[in-house]
Amino acid sequence: MISAATRILPDQAVIPRQTRRHWLPALVLLPFFLLMILFQLAPMVWVLVGSFQTPEGWGLDHYREILSSPFYLQSFTNSLRIAGIASLAGLAIGTMGAAALRQSGERIKRALLAFVTMTSNFSGVPLAFAFIIILGINGAITLLLKSWGWIDGFNLYSGAGLILIYTYFQIPLALLLLYPAFDALQDDWPQAAALLGASKRQYVWHVALPVLTPALLGTLIILFANAVGAYASAYALTTGNFNLVTIRVASLVSGDIFLEPNLAAALAVILMVLLGVVTAANQWLLKKSYVNKGQSHE
Repeated sequence: MISAATRILPDQAVIPRQTRRHWLPALVLLPFFLLMILFQLAPMVWVLVGSFQTPEGWGLDHYREILSSPFYLQSFTNSLRIAGIASLAGLAIGTMGAAALRQSGERIKRALLAFVTMTSNFSGVPLAFAFIIILGINGAITLLLKSWGWIDGFNLYSGAGLILIYTYFQIPLALLLLYPAFDALQDDWPQAAALLGASKRQYVWHVALPVLTPALLGTLIILFANAVGAYASAYALTTGNFNLVTIRVASLVSGDIFLEPNLAAALAVILMVLLGVVTAANQWLLKKSYVNKGQSHE
């Protein structure tokens, strides 16, 4: 006969088991939370607090100076324009690459994914140096195209050159982000659309694009944030002579002319607000697309 004390033991063992099940994941995630606090939240709080500190005390003087300065406003215009163009170009090329990659064989697909993963890590100063060698004033391809009469007056160290180099490092990231999204498209959908009388263009516009819209919008936001925050490639290519927000922040922090970290903090806060607005707009568009998709199904 099993005693009452023996019957209680399994029930008593449930509580320590449940406790371990909840605490072990928390302990594993603890280093991640510490790193996030030390390297993300704490610097963000310091930047936000420092942006309001002036020599006379607390105030909005730094924000007034930025918003009334054509020089700083131009840096935001240049950063947003270059990031927007490069992100759209990278998204378009990455989308076509992901679509083509999905139709490739497994061996080619693995080789291309490995190559794209490797090229996605090729950025910063090495990337700028490679572009200078290839497309600089005396670059190999530049001299070749000039001899053929295809280009005249191309300047890599300008806004067009920055758009080109930004687009280059956006393409692998876009392809890696979009490639899994194409798995949502079923292989029999094109045939079904063709049987119903739809052309390839109609299939892409009315079937494929609505399914891929959330992934496309999310990827565009990531690409845009990646381009706006880029610094090393732009600085190495232009040696800091092109007016971008990241270059202005770095010059104010390093003290190339004047050491004004609080003014740099205000620039960073405005940039964060702009990125927050863009992200909020992206979330609104995603919700709207989901609502429209649900209404169309009804």
